[in-house]
Amino acid sequence: MSVPTAAFAAARLDRFLAKEPVVWLSTVRPDGAPHLVPIWFTWDGTSLLVFSKPGAQKVRNLRVHPVAMLALGEPEDDFDVALAEARVELFDAPATELPDAHITKYADRMASLGLSPEEFIATYSQVLRITPTRSLPWHGRTTPRSVLAVATIEEPVREVVRRMHGEPMGPNPTAGKDDVAPVEPRRPWWSRLLDAVLPAPSPAPTLTPAPGYSARV
Repeated sequence: MSVPTAAFAAARLDRFLAKEPVVWLSTVRPDGAPHLVPIWFTWDGTSLLVFSKPGAQKVRNLRVHPVAMLALGEPEDDFDVALAEARVELFDAPATELPDAHITKYADRMASLGLSPEEFIATYSQVLRITPTRSLPWHGRTTPRSVLAVATIEEPVREVVRRMHGEPMGPNPTAGKDDVAPVEPRRPWWSRLLDAVLPAPSPAPTLTPAPGYSARV
């Protein structure tokens, strides 16, 4: 994967992790069989924090193979999804309280299940830290909204489409819609990849009138 493609794939992943309530976590059982589950998480811009039952199958898998794959997004929107490979760290000590970010994100869902934060952490005390190591570009034939949103950060849409040549896009991907909201410019973890490949903007040339030329208004 080229550096520009990797950068924009990472940017798309960051946007999905910042807004999605659930991520699909794929791990490998000790016997080599795949295992896939949806999980709650909080994202700090670098890693996902997950709370699990200590004896869950995914925990047993990760003790043997501490690597995983992540999937986010709605495939019916022309496969506008984010995929990533990740490494996983299992905390030795059980959690005794939930971080504020986790409570804020899932307070309504826990309440609908009749769970208080204290009851939740008493059951889901195994802490996992999941750190993406490689973002995988993937979408359908059209240019998805997540790509268009990332494009507003650094460069025009058609340049993003041109640079993302590693994706399974059609020969004439659609242009963006006018109602795509721009993203607040910031410096996320993947921005250094863009800095490495995108040239700095050139100053506008200064035009000097030819000798004897006089402008007429």
